[in-house]
Amino acid sequence: MKDKIAGKLLEADLISQEQLQKAIQQQQKEGGSLGINLVKTGALSETAYAGFLGKLYDLPIVSLEGKEVDAEVTALIPADVATRFQVVPLERQGRVLKVAMSNPSNVFAIDDIKFITGLEVQPVVCTESDIRAAIDKFYDSADSLKEVLEGLEEDIEVVEEQEEEDPNALSAASENAPVVKLVNSLLSDAVKRGASDIHIESYEKSMRVRYRIDGVLQEMMNPPYKMRAAIISRLKIMSELDIAERRVPQDGRIKLKIGEKKIDLRVSTLPCIHGEKVVMRILDKGNLQFDLEGFGMEENAIRNVLAAVSAPYGMVLVTGPTGSGKTTTLYSCLNRLNTPEVNIMTAEDPVEYNLDGINQVAVRDEVGLTFAAALKSFLRQDPNIVMVGEIRDLETGSIAVKAALTGHLVLSTLHTNDAPATVNRMIDMGIEPFLVASSTNLIMAQRLVRRICKHCKRKVDISAERKEELGLSPDAEVYEGEGCPECNGTGYKGRQGLYEVMPITPTIREIILDRGTTTEIRQAAIEEGMLTLRQDGLRNIEKGVTTIEEVLRETANM
Repeated sequence: MKDKIAGKLLEADLISQEQLQKAIQQQQKEGGSLGINLVKTGALSETAYAGFLGKLYDLPIVSLEGKEVDAEVTALIPADVATRFQVVPLERQGRVLKVAMSNPSNVFAIDDIKFITGLEVQPVVCTESDIRAAIDKFYDSADSLKEVLEGLEEDIEVVEEQEEEDPNALSAASENAPVVKLVNSLLSDAVKRGASDIHIESYEKSMRVRYRIDGVLQEMMNPPYKMRAAIISRLKIMSELDIAERRVPQDGRIKLKIGEKKIDLRVSTLPCIHGEKVVMRILDKGNLQFDLEGFGMEENAIRNVLAAVSAPYGMVLVTGPTGSGKTTTLYSCLNRLNTPEVNIMTAEDPVEYNLDGINQVAVRDEVGLTFAAALKSFLRQDPNIVMVGEIRDLETGSIAVKAALTGHLVLSTLHTNDAPATVNRMIDMGIEPFLVASSTNLIMAQRLVRRICKHCKRKVDISAERKEELGLSPDAEVYEGEGCPECNGTGYKGRQGLYEVMPITPTIREIILDRGTTTEIRQAAIEEGMLTLRQDGLRNIEKGVTTIEEVLRETANM
């Protein structure tokens, strides 16, 4: 059971344990509240869930169908706040504002509305679909959005009939105050919540915004459908893209200052059947952890990594799937090596963070500036340390190996499942075993798992048999997150790396030269003290950092 609501639902026999587990699995994949996922998985209806919340919090339940709200009351809560928190103001009585909410336990929403309006908030419970319909109805006709929507109404109809929109009208609409305010609010909210990506998606009759927080997408708001063209145009203008071009994908960047934070956004647009999808990668240098010792690695592993990157030459490889933090690890190594006495050069696709004192090159395949071409040029630029974003082919791998053997420290990444498998991956590319053995200093595999939220962390009881089956020590204490407003009901806040660090010792070098199997290399590394990804995951479970579910999801038992 994830939280109080789950327990009460089970007590009331409204859902079964099986239905709860199904909803929790859906929540872990797609984010959102437990209630939304119970409705999505068919465990109970929206009306039944709203009725349950009303009884649980002793609040009235209302239907908004056919309800009219005074424009002065609607204006008390701005459109962006209403869409972000999925709330609708209904009426004001003196210093009290009655507000319809689908999630009456959202104390952040209530506090923000109190601050914005200066009034006491009296929540009432309503279904989420009712709230969405009411937001579209009331805020489409509200004075604050009227100009934008009137300006876009004709254009939106044209899009639905597969005709062109007027770029000049879109540009003008995108500069209107409500659109600017909504976009700014969306960006600052995503940064505040620690999101890594923002997804803005258009469907046949709706629009939604999702944030990727701790690696999981969570639905955050549903802006008015009629504003979709203006919102996308505003983002295109900010990233200096062509607002008239909607047939091909485009890429751009936005530089922002939110409070004291300087944020870079990498913007990508993609034409879909109901309009363009925009995805923004948030590059917040302030959140970048450059301290290798602060990564939570096991002590022996961190010693091996520091020894490998301190060597005057050789190759250090970091492996793992996309989004596992490889680039952050490499940047942290470079940051440690970055002194006036050395020339550091990097080839990246794309350059995610600008680092002072390091010469960074963005790979551009379309003009022939590939990883291999950049690496060849680097060797004529008198480098001490070279970083190649990824070894994708034999040519890049061969040049990297030769650079490592001729007095350069080379850092790079590959896509393999674990550290021992990387050796045979390079040999399969066509690099000779003796070159791999003599050039490589260390190989590190990594994954990211979600950290348990500190605000709702609780101990859970598991059987001795289960501990033994997982490989946990008999007296290990296991924790999970109950779900609270701080973690948006997920039970997780932030992420932690799992690391498998394999130095190329004389024993392992001999196995590589004899064309040993991945299993032989792994066994030798474990005997020499290497922790596998699974073992490092178990170590973090016993430290109370993450959950069993997260480690099982990200690692294999080897």
